[in-house]
Amino acid sequence: MSQPGIPASGGAPTGLQAQNGTPSASGSPYTNGPVQNARISSQVSMSQGYNSQLPGSYPHLIPAKTLNPVSGQSNYGGSQGSEQTLSRPPVASNLVTSSIYSGPVPQMPLPASQNPVAATMPSGSFLPGANLPPPLNWQYNYPPTVSQTNHCPPATSQLTVSGNTNLTTNHQYVSSGDISLQNSFIKSGITSNTNNGSMVVHNSYDEIEGGGFLATPQLTNKNPKMSRSVGYSYPSLPPGYQNITPPSATGMPPSSLNYPSGPQAFTQTPLGANHLTTSMSGLSLHPEGLRVINLLQERNMLPSTPVQPPVPNLHEDIQKLNCNPELFRCTLTNIPQTQALLNKAKLPLGLLLHPFKDLLQLPVVTSSTIVRCRSCRTYINPFVSFLDQRRWKCNLCYRVNDVPEEFMYNPLTRVYGEPHRRPEVQNATIEFMAPSEYMLRPPQPPVYLFVFDVSHNAVETGYLNSVCQSLLDNLDLLPGNTRTKIGFITFDSTIHFYSLQEGLSQPQMLIVSDIEDVFIPMPENLLVNLNESKELVQDLLKTLPQMFTKTLETQSALGPALQAAFKLMSPTGGRMSVFQTQLPTLGVGTLKPREEPNQRSSAKEIHLTPSTDFYKKLALDCSGQQVAVDLFLLSGQYSDLASLGCISRYSAGSVYYYPSYHHQHNPVQVQKLQKELQRYLTRKIGFEAVMRIRCTKGLSIHTFHGNFFVRSTDLLSLPNVNPDAGYAVQMSVEESLTDTQLVSFQSALLYTSSKGERRIRVHTLCLPVVSTLNEVFLGADVQAISGLLANMAVDRSVTSSLSDARDALVNAVIDSLSAYRSSVLSNQQPGLMVPFSLRLFPLFVLALLKQKSFQTGTNARLDERIFAMCQVKNQPLVYLMLTTHPNLYRVDDLSDEGALNINDRTIPQPPILQLSVEKLSRDGAFLMDAGSVLMLWVGKNCAQNFLSQVLGVQNYASIPQTMTDLPELDTPESARTIAFISWLREQRPFFPILYVIRDESPMKANFLQNMVEDRTESALSYYEFLLHIQQQVNK
Repeated sequence: MSQPGIPASGGAPTGLQAQNGTPSASGSPYTNGPVQNARISSQVSMSQGYNSQLPGSYPHLIPAKTLNPVSGQSNYGGSQGSEQTLSRPPVASNLVTSSIYSGPVPQMPLPASQNPVAATMPSGSFLPGANLPPPLNWQYNYPPTVSQTNHCPPATSQLTVSGNTNLTTNHQYVSSGDISLQNSFIKSGITSNTNNGSMVVHNSYDEIEGGGFLATPQLTNKNPKMSRSVGYSYPSLPPGYQNITPPSATGMPPSSLNYPSGPQAFTQTPLGANHLTTSMSGLSLHPEGLRVINLLQERNMLPSTPVQPPVPNLHEDIQKLNCNPELFRCTLTNIPQTQALLNKAKLPLGLLLHPFKDLLQLPVVTSSTIVRCRSCRTYINPFVSFLDQRRWKCNLCYRVNDVPEEFMYNPLTRVYGEPHRRPEVQNATIEFMAPSEYMLRPPQPPVYLFVFDVSHNAVETGYLNSVCQSLLDNLDLLPGNTRTKIGFITFDSTIHFYSLQEGLSQPQMLIVSDIEDVFIPMPENLLVNLNESKELVQDLLKTLPQMFTKTLETQSALGPALQAAFKLMSPTGGRMSVFQTQLPTLGVGTLKPREEPNQRSSAKEIHLTPSTDFYKKLALDCSGQQVAVDLFLLSGQYSDLASLGCISRYSAGSVYYYPSYHHQHNPVQVQKLQKELQRYLTRKIGFEAVMRIRCTKGLSIHTFHGNFFVRSTDLLSLPNVNPDAGYAVQMSVEESLTDTQLVSFQSALLYTSSKGERRIRVHTLCLPVVSTLNEVFLGADVQAISGLLANMAVDRSVTSSLSDARDALVNAVIDSLSAYRSSVLSNQQPGLMVPFSLRLFPLFVLALLKQKSFQTGTNARLDERIFAMCQVKNQPLVYLMLTTHPNLYRVDDLSDEGALNINDRTIPQPPILQLSVEKLSRDGAFLMDAGSVLMLWVGKNCAQNFLSQVLGVQNYASIPQTMTDLPELDTPESARTIAFISWLREQRPFFPILYVIRDESPMKANFLQNMVEDRTESALSYYEFLLHIQQQVNK
């Protein structure tokens, strides 16, 4: 049965290279994802760093650093002024640092991950370990993270509640004690030098965050890599656009799962046996999970309420302390004991993270001692075990550590001798204020630079009015303090700077016309203190929209403007917000049209790869100087987002896309831009951040997905981190976990808050280890699996082809269900038999095949497809799932039955329906929530009551063609409908436009396109897809 997009299983062997960025044609060493082609023992490690001067240096003279492999000390040549040089005590005879070396490194095993020759595999399959060479010994190179400035708060035994820059209620614990130098970190020492043409970056963030040091003579290298996104609806998402005060409750459906949000009273026996491993007996498996389902008979498996993540099969004392799945979740909640077992299950193993998510409650600890494992640098967490009051055993590397004296006192209970009751051991999510040894330089000020396209095309769209007005409205709400700096650049065929020096009567415009060799005129007056120059900034924002109304300039020198902006920001770092409306046509970074309108629907020859490496290289320069670039693309024409998007992807920025933006012709896009700008300008932000993910010995991380640059194999460089970004990582089982009952994962994010504090946010997740295939399937998290596969499929589309990626998605379903049928089911029944946990797997993969990133046979514009792919890589899982498999509700009969009550508002909770026209009826009205868009389809025979009481129209014919708002009528029906739509909007950081659709509306095609279960011209229906899967599985 040969249907478009449905592969025959197998195919020509190709290596699955999940690259987080394709290498440039010249073979340059920038890969933002997989660890590069690195071999065990003393082989040359490929450079994965980039050669720009690293963030840390306000002073630009930094001594060269050499590593003495024998003593295990880092030695700095040259003087460091008043800097203190701390050398680590020797740890075994071989030291792993995460610096980049370009020559042979003795005794330093490196991760063997993305090795293109290591393994070949059938085209189009994502075998969990298929792209890995045979198991190697890997070692944790883990990150510690940091927070807070050098001021140690006064010692006090009071519990103080402090306001956090993050809109969260913080419990701040302050305890006394000296700064422990037991783990001395080197504060500085970044060098950038050239060796045989390859660049070497010694990233001292790695010393700060503390790479993994196992105190064993044999170093095994576990590469933690990076992770993304998060789970489903729990009661913690703040309203997307009200960033002023933390709401007392938010519009999330109450969850029956018990995830702690504050300190928990969990008593760990202070003495004696390892509490965690002895509490595993007597657990019963959920009988529901053991059900075997024949999908051909039971097709309606979609629950009527949001799909919840599976609850790990752990003792309740452990599970109640576990990390909320919205922040951290794993594709398999039962971790297979061996890689062989994982390979047999044919399911991907990986993590999805949402590490900087806005939280209603976040315990913040201010203590002079941050307790971490001396060997692997894991932060103490709820899943360590206390052998007695004075010793704790790390849950990642099993080293026994001493409990520092200061940690014996619990500031919450004011009791001495109960280290296991401290907040660090009671909360899986916690934030530390970091002492000064976690800093490379004084914390940077918040710096915001806005770069505006003012060519004729840009002025025509009218976007400057909206953006400048949003900035004026939110100027006082920009996250920051008295040190906040702001600046503006505009460009067409020349570059315009604006001097906002205190004392000027009005802003002064400076024009640089030499775009071949950009320089910064008067650098000291272009980025100014916002408080001191606020009136000048306001004047400029009021006059900018009018300044270029008569312009005849049609050219766009985006590349030179970005170079100028980079030069201006590189001394401090910060956030660059770039607004662009067309293809860049002048100077470096010029792009040419590549989209062929008649090729839109074919899967061949579409340009998903960048046409130049200029934007990637510049992004890596930016990353090195702690600058992130956010791109706002407002364009009706093809703008080559595949190339432009690299500027954000590798600098840890975000891409916003407003196709066909026009202030008159497309007013809904204006509303969307204003709402999203308000969130963008006022949400919390972390500067000069790094993140590392550690996992229990035996597991290793090999590929990252998201927007960042990977420094030194496993340290993610995030010049900015925002609460709306998600990440994903792929993992493998490197060594058998036979002697292990539990494994843990820990992410550590070190950042500077907008108030200038260094902070470390730590999330720890604990999961059980299982030895049978049935248990692996039982614990599968189908949403997390779909999200990770989507990330892998984007990489496959770029490195191979779109059709290859589609084949791989289908084969992921076929392979796992074949494994279940052949290895788990005792009696071979007819039909398509699946475990209960994977009942939605074929549906979600079919939805991915019809998602804009991967669909074929449609008129999807190339930039729209690329933007959808950017979203897959950068969105938290909960939003990715919504755009992939929308929620459909019937809304013409909303009632208060089962409604939520939030802040005196009643929010109806209609059941979720299957995405099929069978579920529609002409006498009803149906709302489809597709994440970034809401579509309200009104049937021809819809009741008059709904038309008049909700839509405010007399009859069906008088519904306007382009209705995008519901009138606020004084009727209970109107109040319920508006409350429900507002509640849906509040739960996300972007603003979904509402379209009211009649039968003859142009938007009806979009509405039907999202009916995942129905057949379209180029894609199978759900039932046909199940038949195809069954045919392949039963071969």
